[in-house]
Amino acid sequence: MRKTMSGATPADRITNYVADLVDWRGPIVARIRKLILEAAPDLAEQWKWNVPVWSGRGNVLAVGAFKDHVKLNFFQGAALSDPSGLFNAGLDAKGSRAIDIKQGEKLNERALRQLVRAAADLDIA
Repeated sequence: MRKTMSGATPADRITNYVADLVDWRGPIVARIRKLILEAAPDLAEQWKWNVPVWSGRGNVLAVGAFKDHVKLNFFQGAALSDPSGLFNAGLDAKGSRAIDIKQGEKLNERALRQLVRAAADLDIA
């Protein structure tokens, strides 16, 4: 695994990022990370723009924790089918789509796994 300038691997930096989120966002980001790794183990964990990013041939998705929500940004989300209606942010963007999760909201884990897998497949297509 490639080390970053600070000496930590991207996976280490993501682990630290999650650990630093001591409120409700930490468990959500940890769960999302696990779902991503299950759905698309072929994606590489990276650290870009001070957030976790999963990449294949290009950037596939990023996860960021904000004050009142956690955002999953799918870089090519506009090209993905979303039959479960997970995308709820960035719907007017040309290429990307996002899912904003607020405190107390339940993840549709099955649909999220399918969306992540579809995004990974699109990246290698």
